[in-house]
Amino acid sequence: MTDAPITHRRVLNIAIPIVLSNITVPLLGIVDTGVIGQMGVAAPIGAVGLGAVILSAIYWVFGFLRMGTTGLTSQANGAGNQPEVAALLMRSFLIAGLGGVTVILLQAPLFWGALQLAPASAEVESLVQDYVQIRVWSAPAIIALYGVNGWLIALERTRSVLVIQFFMNGLNIILDLWFVLGLGWGVEGVAIATVIAEYSGLIMGLWLCRSALKGTTWWQPERIFDRARLIHMAVVNSDILVRSLMLQAMFVMFLFLGADFGDVTLAANQYLVQFLEITAFGLDGFAFAAEALVGTAYGARNVANLRSGVLKASLWGLLLCVALALFFQFRGGWLIDYLTTAPEVRAEARVYLIYMVFSPLVGVIAWMLDGVFIGATRTKDMRNMMVISFAVYLVAIWVLVPAYGNHGLWMALLISFVVRGATLLIRYPALERSIARS
Repeated sequence: MTDAPITHRRVLNIAIPIVLSNITVPLLGIVDTGVIGQMGVAAPIGAVGLGAVILSAIYWVFGFLRMGTTGLTSQANGAGNQPEVAALLMRSFLIAGLGGVTVILLQAPLFWGALQLAPASAEVESLVQDYVQIRVWSAPAIIALYGVNGWLIALERTRSVLVIQFFMNGLNIILDLWFVLGLGWGVEGVAIATVIAEYSGLIMGLWLCRSALKGTTWWQPERIFDRARLIHMAVVNSDILVRSLMLQAMFVMFLFLGADFGDVTLAANQYLVQFLEITAFGLDGFAFAAEALVGTAYGARNVANLRSGVLKASLWGLLLCVALALFFQFRGGWLIDYLTTAPEVRAEARVYLIYMVFSPLVGVIAWMLDGVFIGATRTKDMRNMMVISFAVYLVAIWVLVPAYGNHGLWMALLISFVVRGATLLIRYPALERSIARS
């Protein structure tokens, strides 16, 4: 498979299961809030929502494990180094275990700090504590699943990722209904259901990775703890972490600055950001395809396959972005009306809807090249280009927001997309040349 030609079918076989998998994520949130809403009290609904956001923000920090594992594993697979493929899975488990235990040990200050940033009523905060103090025990499992998913994506086994997601979320929904509606466990029932589902999802993931865990090749301490490989993995993951933190900081600043324009504009911005999430969910499939195909070609030192993977995955990503831009142009108003019933928010969101039409088109290069550079583990370039785009974003805010208000804020965000894509594109030839040098 490592030397197989890159075809459109191969790209779609990787991408489509990821897109379907992403669809299940908001579905679970809807069921969680829907089930707890049957209690007929507002506080538990707010507690489950706030608690889930807090934990998602904490676990998001470990997203580097998914990306780093994909890039390194696809390269080892492309090079035909199957012992290293197995060792990378074991290293990801070790990182996940360490990270999960750290979150559990630091839960008190982490949750206290989160509630200081997002204060709520005493009743809601009490219920949030009940929820997160149960759910935090699945931290090792959910972080390990980042590694499992990254490993499977690297081997182009995205259908297995889809199986894990459907199994885990399906079980979570069933347990939600049983624990909350059947047993009356309330907020604690939702948390317990999620913990059981996440560990069950990890067990399913281990079973799907069983090919790497057969015999004695999976446990080779001298390889797993090889100093040079550990340092390389740490550098790759730290670069991705820095890049991701800056990207998150951009969106946090965007929402905070939007609050200065009043509650209605803030609400409109938050709803429109959901459009960006829809775009990201769709593009993930093709960006992940680029990661796997580029990484495999990079490991095999096959420039032709690398270039073919980049072009074909990017073509599908571009087609999706054009479709999304057309959808936002002609049906964006309908989607806004679906998301909110507040007339003033609907009207305000329509004022800035044009930026959602342009965002997929100007952002597609950045999103797709992120996948390309992850696959090639050129994470230093990703980090440095993000530094440049973040700096341009700050300058754009300084210049445009005072002059154009919330329009300036949206323009600054789109400018940062363009700069990140352009700077990564400038670095792309060096990526291809590095194959010959390595």
